[in-house]
Amino acid sequence: MVKFATTMETVFKGRARARTRVSLIHFFVRRCFAVAAAAIFLLTDGRHAHVDPAPLEILGGADDVDTLAHQRPNVNGASSSEAIDDEQWRMVKTRGNQFVVGDRPFYLNGFNAYWLMILAVDPSTRGKVTEVFQQAAAVGLTVCRTWGFNDGGWRALQKSPSVYDEDVFKALDFVVSEARKYRIRLILSLINNWDGYGGKAQYVKWARDDGGGGLINITSDDAFFSDQTVKGYFKNHVKNMLTRVNSYTSVMYKDDPTILAWELMNEPRCTSDPTGNTLQEWIQEMAFHVKSIDPDHLLEVGAEGFYGPSSPARLPANPNAYAGEVGTDFIRNHRVLGVDFASVHIYPDTWMSGAATLEAQLKFVASWMQAHIADGEGTLGGMPVVFTEFGASTKARSSAAFNATTRDQFIQAVYGHLLNSTRRGGAGAGALLWQVFPEGTDYMDDGYGVVLPRAAATARIMSAHSKKLAVFNSRCAWSCRWGCRRSEQQSEDDDDDLPFVSRMNRAEHI
Repeated sequence: MVKFATTMETVFKGRARARTRVSLIHFFVRRCFAVAAAAIFLLTDGRHAHVDPAPLEILGGADDVDTLAHQRPNVNGASSSEAIDDEQWRMVKTRGNQFVVGDRPFYLNGFNAYWLMILAVDPSTRGKVTEVFQQAAAVGLTVCRTWGFNDGGWRALQKSPSVYDEDVFKALDFVVSEARKYRIRLILSLINNWDGYGGKAQYVKWARDDGGGGLINITSDDAFFSDQTVKGYFKNHVKNMLTRVNSYTSVMYKDDPTILAWELMNEPRCTSDPTGNTLQEWIQEMAFHVKSIDPDHLLEVGAEGFYGPSSPARLPANPNAYAGEVGTDFIRNHRVLGVDFASVHIYPDTWMSGAATLEAQLKFVASWMQAHIADGEGTLGGMPVVFTEFGASTKARSSAAFNATTRDQFIQAVYGHLLNSTRRGGAGAGALLWQVFPEGTDYMDDGYGVVLPRAAATARIMSAHSKKLAVFNSRCAWSCRWGCRRSEQQSEDDDDDLPFVSRMNRAEHI
């Protein structure tokens, strides 16, 4: 564990590089949604929820997993090949500090699977994409964050500036198409801050090799944020991505509600300018560029959530002093016009001192989440906050190293803080676990992987949280009192005379 800035930077980069290894998934899980079961759930619980109770039982034991391993699950009572009703599959929008789909709230529970496009390229591994969406749907997960880039190198999407491998692009098409079948929304990240899958370093190298932008003698990859040639490369990639017509669905990406949001960059940093000015100007320029092409989709920065110079009173909330010197600024970055919601990451085991106890790390998680949720509601003027990565490694890093049991405590703590926000209509909009990991590739696991068939307790925690959020998501917003379709008991109709947040507070048992 780290105590000094140089060591901290090494750990940060080491974790990022470790997360670029391609994963494989070797199991099938069936998600059942029976109309009869749904009816029973409505009658007994008194609420209409689109996430069925079956996943909790499906993942309850090894025998169930083995039984279902060779069966293709039905999602929402229909085969995955059936088209989703366009009336129900709309763009996700924001209303104040909440996400909405139509007039209904949309609190999300999700996961990261950065490797989907890479596995989809090869027909022999393409089925793994389907499997991971099946498994995610089985525990009620509704959002997946994945890479919409692979610049240079093996199986590159973008082989050189604006030169694409069509087979790899078709693989991403498949990912988007398959996600829609399982009612899973995607957050697509457009570039990596780190070297994995090319990243900003690859763009700088392209410009340097071409002799453009005066970069021949430049050694810092942070030139990505300021050089006009490099920025031109990236803008072209953004345009090519947003205007891509899916070869499976014939829908242009910028028109597809399966995509929840675009992410400007995975974990942007500009350590060469700790004032934050360079990165801030880049965010402003690129946010405008994205919105000029696609004004309908949501946009987020991809930041880790570190506070910077614009909010000195918040600097003590950072996990360490170095975090305030990497050129990012949570408050300032998220005040940019065009940025629709805030992104935050949570990695107490790598961010904090090696001497930090488990209790201290969980205390940090609480204060870190509460600070950002409060800022979403207050300083940022009402903006949803999504914890787009949260995870804990089970590999020994310190005396407070997580194991499967304590990691479950960590996951429950994150979910608990989010539910506290949800109950009062707060800005805590959801969290995405890093990451769902495959069976049979333990030698690749950096410790963050969660293998659902071997982690029944974790799967139950995730499923239970999904079901709780589904109760909130099924409620009509106040503005659609007469418009939305409901499946509620008459006793619940009395709630119509209460504001939305007040009705949420009636769900005391959640």
